[in-house]
Amino acid sequence: MLAKSLIEDILNEALLTGGDFAEVFVESKSGDSFYLVDGKIEQALSGKDYGIGIRIFKGLFSVYAYTNDMSRINLIKTAQKASKAIKGTREDIVINLIKKEVEDRNKILIAPVSVLKEDKISVMKEAYEAAKKYDECISQVRINYSDYSQNVLIANSEGTWAEDVRTRSRIGIESIASDMNDMQTGSYRPGASKGFEFFKEIDIKEYAEEASRIAKTMLGAKYAPSGKMPVIIENEFGGVIFHEACGHGLEATSVAKGLSVFAGKIGEEVASQAVSAVDDGTLANEWGSSNVDDEGTPTSRNLLIENGILKGYMIDKLNGRRMGMESTGSARRESYKYAPTSRMTNTFILNGKSSLNEMLEGIGDGIYAKYMGGGSVNPSTGDFNFSIMEGYMIKGGKIQEPVRGATLIGNGPEILKKIDMVGDNLALGQGMCGSVSGSIPANVGQPRVKIRDIVIGGR
Repeated sequence: MLAKSLIEDILNEALLTGGDFAEVFVESKSGDSFYLVDGKIEQALSGKDYGIGIRIFKGLFSVYAYTNDMSRINLIKTAQKASKAIKGTREDIVINLIKKEVEDRNKILIAPVSVLKEDKISVMKEAYEAAKKYDECISQVRINYSDYSQNVLIANSEGTWAEDVRTRSRIGIESIASDMNDMQTGSYRPGASKGFEFFKEIDIKEYAEEASRIAKTMLGAKYAPSGKMPVIIENEFGGVIFHEACGHGLEATSVAKGLSVFAGKIGEEVASQAVSAVDDGTLANEWGSSNVDDEGTPTSRNLLIENGILKGYMIDKLNGRRMGMESTGSARRESYKYAPTSRMTNTFILNGKSSLNEMLEGIGDGIYAKYMGGGSVNPSTGDFNFSIMEGYMIKGGKIQEPVRGATLIGNGPEILKKIDMVGDNLALGQGMCGSVSGSIPANVGQPRVKIRDIVIGGR
């Protein structure tokens, strides 16, 4: 992407004023995006983007600059401008770049760029037809399609030279059910680190019909009651609560600055003994996976919680300096326009042994959350609220009628200790996660879990 000699010159210029570490991140990205409403393409975008980010450390101080002018003159000038924020004299640093040989765990069978746009649109129309024909109450269907390939090169003054290609594909299906009095929405958004083969491997009709089924079910649902009660949260995107309310608090981005409720608690009990959780960027072809992170460190499987005990954090280079700990391969960024920081990849609660019947036993009144929706969280406190997209009442130990408008309100660290049963049906759900280094693809996940009690916000 750039010549080795040019990268070495950029790094040397970045270190001229006394920096003790310099890094370049080179990116070339291309992809397609389509939006279909009521069977018609409303938007079609194809694009390419490229650029380079230059980062310099001096102790715990960092400076970041980026540009999309890839000429030698401009790149050297950008490095020189960034280095002026560092005050000092050149340290004795010899740069010897050695390319890392990294295992490619995310094999691509059909490169998206090799596929006709008409074939991509036909996938969308197949999903549209299946969702729209599910029931006469489905008044509108919206489909989003996206794919991209991102080529990156990361090199730094420690000698790292790493390259990676990240290819991802996703489809979002949103069905709206309506009658004379109401309107409800159901959605499904599968994705993977795969090429166009992804759409040949999944059952697009099944996903489309599931989105419509959710919308139809909620259309006739009564409003959920409010109050504190037991809740069973299903697998897959149910893991969004752990991701938002707990996962962000385990990122060094907040831990290193003492802004996390989990800071300084390694070895302490932070969850019930039923809970073990990991962040694993090595899973083949998963939505949040990559071969190396955005600092060139190989990704890894990081044990976060084991039987309720806090075992580790997700750490990047800069925050690792602040904490006196090594990087865990957790640095991520949206593009060359962002400096990297510690972020989640595929983050999930591990399988337990409890069955659904065992969880239901003894619940007089409670809520069964089959699919979770969106929500918000305060990462410094762990306080959260999340909507339930598809929920049901539990009465007398049995799942009963559907209810809508339910919201789960609580505190992440407190809820972790109230998870008293964990199922054995682990599954992952795909989402986009936003933070200081931009919006990135991330998997959430869990098996089915039972929370002893949590506040339900209803009508």
